[in-house]
Order: sequence, then C-alpha cells, then structure tokens
Amino acid sequence: MPEATIGVIGGSGLYAMQGLEQVERIELDTPFGAPSDAYVLSTIAGRRVAFLPRHGVGHRLTPSEVPSRANIHGFKQLGVRYLVSVSAVGSLREPLAPGHVVIPDQLYDKTKGIRPATFFGDGLVAHVAFDRPFDRALSDMLEQAAAQAGATWHRGGTLVVMEGPQFSTLAESEEHRRAGFALIGMTALPEAKLAREAEIAYATLALVTDYDCWHPDHDAVTVESVVKVLHANAALAQQIIRNVVPLIGEGFDSPAHHALATALITDRAAIPAAKRQQVDLLVRKYLA
Repeated sequence: MPEATIGVIGGSGLYAMQGLEQVERIELDTPFGAPSDAYVLSTIAGRRVAFLPRHGVGHRLTPSEVPSRANIHGFKQLGVRYLVSVSAVGSLREPLAPGHVVIPDQLYDKTKGIRPATFFGDGLVAHVAFDRPFDRALSDMLEQAAAQAGATWHRGGTLVVMEGPQFSTLAESEEHRRAGFALIGMTALPEAKLAREAEIAYATLALVTDYDCWHPDHDAVTVESVVKVLHANAALAQQIIRNVVPLIGEGFDSPAHHALATALITDRAAIPAAKRQQVDLLVRKYLA
C-alpha cells in the first residue's frame, strides 16, 4: 500500500498544481464504503501527500452526500497523520472579506443528523474529546504558510456548519451573527469529528467566497459568485499547500494521535467480532 503522512481534502484543483512529482492515483475500498473519488498521491518538498476531492471530481456530491467516514478511513489506510481541509466558506464578519483566508479555531454543528458522524456504535462505544476540534500546531503552520504566500489571513473564530445544500436564509444568517460565529460552511462536520476518531491531526484553511446574505451592500449568494472567487484564489490555495508541507516536515506528536487511548468504554469481551473487524485499523493497538 502506498503511503503518505500528509493529506489534503478539498477541491480537485489542488492537485492540479504544477511541478508535482511521482503522481499516482489510488482507488481504495473501506469498511464504510467507497470514498468520494480516487486519492492522488504526489511528492512535495520530499514528502508524500495524499489529495482527495471532497465532492468528487466534477463536484458530483452534495455536502450531505459526501462519504466522510470512507474518506477519512481511506486517509488512515494511506498512513496520513496530518490532514489539511481546504473549504469554501461564507463570512459573517465584515473584516473577513471575500478573497481572504481564515484558520478557524472552533466549530459549531448545525447539521441535521443525517450524516454518519462516528465510526463507532453497533456494539463498540467511544467518546473522544472534541473541545478543541482543530490541531493547534497544524493551524500554526497553516497561518505561517498563508503569510508566506502573501495571503490576507485571519486566525481564529467559529465556523458554523449547516446542512445545505441551500444557502442560508436572511434570518439564519442574522442569527448566526448574533451568536458570534465568524464563518459558515457545509463540509467541516462530521469530517473533523471522524478525523479525531481516526487519530489524525486536522486543521482547516477556510477560503472566504462571500458575505453569506446578511451584508446590506452585497447580493444574495449564488454558485456563480462563489465559483468566481474560488477560481481567482486557486493559485493562492495551491501555494499555501506548497508552503505548509515542508513546515509539517517529518511531523510532530499531536493530542489527536492519542484520541482513542481513553475513549473506548465498552467491555472488550462484549465487542462483537464484526465490529472489531470493521474498525480494526482504528483500534487494533488498543484492543490487542
């Protein structure tokens, strides 16, 4: 099995950047179904990096349809320990303007419970700590990489995740602002929760595409307006990824890498054999 310690999940344009070395496509199967698409492995600054288009090549999957369990399990199969999520978001704050990048530090879940959000259940219960959903060290590296790329960047703030695929109503947008949220998106959850359960350090590079619909001086959000900003910032996002890979380098120890050490609560003798087999990659070192 080819291996990569660094993963990037986001738009398919991220692995279309020039100068990638030793590029190969890997199709994986997982106990949780098929991932969004094939993984693209390449070498950047001497490090193997695994890319995955979250919505599939051609953007075929709605946020609710993204197979996050399969996607994260696939990264785990490849040996990924550090995962950078690149996400398009709406801004709920005037200073966070379209074209800026943000490295958020908190998440708020307003999805509807229709997305499978855990690898566990069915006879094996795990409760991972999730008070700090983003890895601090990896976020520091993204901040440094964004500065090196010349981006207008911001650090911190809460990213609220809605179900979609519709954009917000004005009432929702105004309520999110009253709650103090900074950004709104549709894909960071359950992805971040699953990365924690898979003991992968996770951080988000949020690309601001619009002001949601609250801003009195801007039109309603449209696909056309979002895609226009994303295309304009594709080169910037690629450069930030190029910059962050050597910063990660040989890696570092993260609290996320030990998330399951105290999380498995089920009596080992009571765990069904089928469940053990399904999550073996995640828990074998704790159940051996």
